[in-house]
Amino acid sequence: MILPKVRDPRFITIRRGGTLTDADHQLLALWAAACAEHVLHLFESAQPGDPRPRQAIEQARAWARGEVTMTQARAAGGHAMGAARDLRGAARHAAYAAGQAAVVAHVAAHELGAAAYAIKAARAAAPAEQGERAGRRECRWQRDQLPQAIRALVLDDQRLRNPICWSVFDC
Repeated sequence: MILPKVRDPRFITIRRGGTLTDADHQLLALWAAACAEHVLHLFESAQPGDPRPRQAIEQARAWARGEVTMTQARAAGGHAMGAARDLRGAARHAAYAAGQAAVVAHVAAHELGAAAYAIKAARAAAPAEQGERAGRRECRWQRDQLPQAIRALVLDDQRLRNPICWSVFDC
């Protein structure tokens, strides 16, 4: 479970009574897509014939550009998570990262799911004694990708939800 029991109004759009602007929601989706894409090769090397995670990332970006509906992006996210179901390790986490990125269109707070699963993928892909270091390196890379407009929001979200996100944001 990567979502808190009580939704943070900063991740609820203004239309729905929160404080999140459409522009920031789109930036969250784009950042989540970048996080997922950074580890996508870990899935594709294990399942080269399965396009679902890559398509989910593409749908997240298309949603942010206004080219597809939230429902289409969310469906692609579900398909990517389905691609993860029978896998283990880095490939599984990478597919989940892609799925989480696509469902940011539906629930903005999934942005940390994409990032957390990408960190888990990086950890799992590294030799056992280097997993923690690989995870911290991935976390720092992700933070370097954060647009300034959402940087403080995401970093605070990481601080608040780190315990329910497997403590992967200790970087």
